[in-house]
Amino acid sequence: MFDQLKNSTRTNIICIFGHPIEHSMSPIMHNIAFKDLGLDYIYIAIDIAPNNLKQAFDVVRALDIKGANITVPHKKRTLQYVDEISPIARKIGAINTIKNEDGKLIGTNTDASGAKKALKEANIDINEKNVMILGAGGAARALAHSLIEETNNLFIVNRTSNRGKNLARELTKEYHKEVLFKKFKNKIFEEKLPSIDILVNTTTIGMFPDIHISPIPKNYLHDDLTIFDIIYNPLETQLMKDASEKGCRVLGGLDMLIYQGVLSFEWWTNQTPNVELMKKSILDELEVK
Repeated sequence: MFDQLKNSTRTNIICIFGHPIEHSMSPIMHNIAFKDLGLDYIYIAIDIAPNNLKQAFDVVRALDIKGANITVPHKKRTLQYVDEISPIARKIGAINTIKNEDGKLIGTNTDASGAKKALKEANIDINEKNVMILGAGGAARALAHSLIEETNNLFIVNRTSNRGKNLARELTKEYHKEVLFKKFKNKIFEEKLPSIDILVNTTTIGMFPDIHISPIPKNYLHDDLTIFDIIYNPLETQLMKDASEKGCRVLGGLDMLIYQGVLSFEWWTNQTPNVELMKKSILDELEVK
C-alpha cells in the first residue's frame, strides 16, 4: 500500500473513520486510484470508537489530514464536529465525507448520489414504486432523501422506534408526503412485503464477518421484489442469495461504494479517478478472500 509514497513529509493523508472498520475496502480502491494518477496521497482506515470521535477530528486539524470518509456509526454525529455543512448533508442529516481546507472542516454527503447512480446504472426504476428501507442511520437517511420524491410509498423499518419515527417524521415534513415507520418484526414483513416493489437494506446485518445471517426470513420474499443491499463485503449477502433463489432481482452495494467514492475523490483532489480500476481492485480483493 505504501509504495506510492513519494515524500513522507509532503504526502497528503486521507482516512476513513468507522467502528468497526476492518471490513472497509475504501483504502484499496482509493490508493490504487491515487497511484494510477501519480498523486502523492495515501488513504488509511482508522477504527474510532464513538466516544473518541471529537478527538479524531481534532487530530485531523492538528495533522492537516486533507480529508476523510465517515462510515458506521459516525455519519450523524459528525455533523457537530465540522465547521461547515453542505446543503445536501444538512438536508440528509448525515455526513460521509469531509474536506480539510486550511484547518476548516467541511462536511458533505455523497451516499445519496452514489446510491441513485448505482440504481440508474442497474436500470432499476424507482418511479411510483413502493419502497421499504431497513434501518434509520446515516445511509438510510441518504437513501430516503434520494428516493422519496420519485416513490409512491416509503416505509422505514428499524429496530429502535425513536430513530425510525424521527426519520419518518422529518421526511414527511420535508417533502409533504407521508412516510410510515414500522418496528423491525417478522409480522411487518409478512404483512407489508407483498405490496413492496423495492426493499433497501441499509443495516449491517449480513456484513462481514457475519455473512450467513439475513435481516428477513426467506419465506417472506417474493419474485416481484427488487432487493438493493448496500453491503458490499461480501459481494453477495445472505439476503441477496435468498432473494435470488426466490426469483427477486438483486443489486449489491459495490457500485454505490464506487460511485460515492468517486465523488469524494474528485472533491479532495479535483481529479477524476479510473472508475473501472477502482472497481476491479475491490473485486480482486474480495475474490481472494
